Amino acid sequence: MSDTTFDPKTILENYRSAFAPLIKAQEEGVKTIDKVGRYQYGVAGDYLEWSLAQAQLALRAPTPTDFFTKQVELTTALSEKLRARAQEFAGLTQEAQAGAADGLKQTTGAVAASTLKAADAAEKFSSKPRANG
Repeated sequence: MSDTTFDPKTILENYRSAFAPLIKAQEEGVKTIDKVGRYQYGVAGDYLEWSLAQAQLALRAPTPTDFFTKQVELTTALSEKLRARAQEFAGLTQEAQAGAADGLKQTTGAVAASTLKAADAAEKFSSKPRANG
């Protein structure tokens, strides 16, 4: 027979520490999804502004030459905005990758520490003298 006692606080603490990396990963994932959603909203806004400007230009251009010139200007401005958005997206992906790598490093460290702790406990348990009875 073993002399272990049931300790719910210890069990709950073990579960909390075991699931802490998962909870942190979920929080980081939600933050990343929020950032990507805001990014997509900004890109959609850029396209909306461009399409509204194109519609206004079609109605108000006095000559076909003016229409073509203004259309090129609007398209050039949109391409510059999209280039900036692409750089912003690259920054978002680098940030997400760095966060994932950091989380993995922390999780690996926590698993290694708990493994060592469990190995020490097993060694202490196996070296205890056993009662005959």
